Amino acid sequence: MSSDYQSIESHGVIGNLRTAALVDLRGRIDWLCAPDFDSPSVFASILDSERGGHFSVTPVEDDVISKQYYLPETNVLVTRFVSNDGVAELVDFMPVYDPARGRTRTAVVRRVTGIRGSLKLRMECAPEFDYARQKPEAQVTRKFDPISSSVRESIVFTSDAQAIGIVSDIPTSINDGRATAEFECREGERQIFVMGDLNPPTDSVESLFYLIDDSLMKETIDYWRNWLSQSSYTGRWREMVHRSALTLKLLTHAPTGAIVAAPTTSLPEFIGGERNWDYRYSWIRDASFTIYAFLRLGFNEEASRFMQWIQKRCEEANSPGDLSLMYTLSGGRVDTEFELDHLDGYRDSKPVRVGNDATHQLQLDIYGELMDSVYIYNRDVSPISYDFWVHLAEMVDWVCDNWREMDDGIWEVRSGRQHFVYSKVMCWVAVNRAIRLGTDRGFPMNRESWEETQNEIYQEIMREGWNPEIGSFVQSYGSSTLDASILAMPFLFFISPTDPRMLSTLDAAMRPPHAGGLLSNSLVYRYNLEHTDDGLDGEEGAFSMCTFWLVESLTRAGRFEPARLDKARLIFERMLGYANHLGLYAEEVGPVGEALGNFPQAFTHVSLISAAFDLDRALGSGV
Repeated sequence: MSSDYQSIESHGVIGNLRTAALVDLRGRIDWLCAPDFDSPSVFASILDSERGGHFSVTPVEDDVISKQYYLPETNVLVTRFVSNDGVAELVDFMPVYDPARGRTRTAVVRRVTGIRGSLKLRMECAPEFDYARQKPEAQVTRKFDPISSSVRESIVFTSDAQAIGIVSDIPTSINDGRATAEFECREGERQIFVMGDLNPPTDSVESLFYLIDDSLMKETIDYWRNWLSQSSYTGRWREMVHRSALTLKLLTHAPTGAIVAAPTTSLPEFIGGERNWDYRYSWIRDASFTIYAFLRLGFNEEASRFMQWIQKRCEEANSPGDLSLMYTLSGGRVDTEFELDHLDGYRDSKPVRVGNDATHQLQLDIYGELMDSVYIYNRDVSPISYDFWVHLAEMVDWVCDNWREMDDGIWEVRSGRQHFVYSKVMCWVAVNRAIRLGTDRGFPMNRESWEETQNEIYQEIMREGWNPEIGSFVQSYGSSTLDASILAMPFLFFISPTDPRMLSTLDAAMRPPHAGGLLSNSLVYRYNLEHTDDGLDGEEGAFSMCTFWLVESLTRAGRFEPARLDKARLIFERMLGYANHLGLYAEEVGPVGEALGNFPQAFTHVSLISAAFDLDRALGSGV
């Protein structure tokens, strides 16, 4: 196991609304796909420290302390290097995608400023294109830049598939496809490195010179602050809620309106295990919940863009049952997954995967999440069109005909289909919200059939999804295994948060895993791997989203039982302590509090916003 890997939580993220880069505490960019989230990687040393490729601006000496923070209310990242000899700050950002202003290039700007004394730094850019399957050739030239009246370095890395360029003000050497430079960063001095995607590859590297202009950093700062100023949230935990909102915005794809589940692939759910998946796509489920979070905070534009995107997917589907659970950013079907055997994986966690075989699964819950988001959008933002309704009504008819089918479930297990309770609940949600929306708008619908199906689903869940012996709703019909997805039932308005069955379910879920529950040290597991087979080997961490779901369910029950509200607040505060130094979350939390899984994960930040919103309101602020 290589010692050259920084922990997952030792990273910040920057982005341009097309893609995102991970920057670790050493000042190393060790993950970037370009030009889009789901493009092949340019830097992937987080998945293989030797072969993956990186772009580093790091101190030469070892006795340097590193700290990171974001400039307030932005996604502009600052890494501060501190030593006895000197202090320097590395500011990283990506100019935001804005076609109206000619900002369409995927570029990274890295600005180093001396704060005190002198610090020796080393720049090294070592791209490895196409998931390190194509080693680029590098060439350096020196040209006069009339804008700055100075000579600047231009380095171009090219392969058959891609080309990137770097410009800087300092001499650079090329060796084995790597560009390196060492320099003294003295108080008051500044060095800037700009890396940009050259598309097409014949694009001139000199076109990157304009990115060195300091006004671009101010423009980027102003963009993020102006965007965040639209937030209507004024309650407790405002800083964490706004950091989550900024992170979710980073995960939106401005050219299409799609939203990715995470910007990374194959970061493991357990070190050394096989639970490593590609999340760089748009899941109907994840994106629908994200839109709900945006709407709660007043960000209506993002909701409108996603509605346009999902309407296209509905129109393109050959039939309602042909709706895929995930799509590429452009709206295509996700490729069958394959493994990159030449990459070691994060800390030897193999395999590294591209694509996702879950795209072939049947997950009935996506219809409920989709209809719920459309219902809320129609109610709170803008009435949907009749043509969109026609597609939605056909989809609901399909749900009425197929809700009794077994499916693969929300967690995308690979052990075979079952009658998952959460999937049945979301089928009920799909029909329920369609009836509400159709009634509110006076749309034509098969009301009698829909209402009959709604009642049948409800009664079956209460009969088959409830296990009286353990006093809880369970993972699937006939099982005695708990599943954290059932914690969502109250805030999906399927059941009252104070219904005796729901309170009993909460109590069961809060038992420790060895007693059949899901809660350990205030962290919630999706399900107990000792009691159920999900078709995969190894273990996994606690699922962060599920912990926030527990907080939300306890909060709603706690409005009538103060002890539950106190417990909700305690678990929430503890969960905030598992964020990294920048307020970011991966998918899971490991045995010693480490981040596991793809990072940062949209679902975790969505559920944080929702839990904070409800908990703050229950505590009395009235937001």
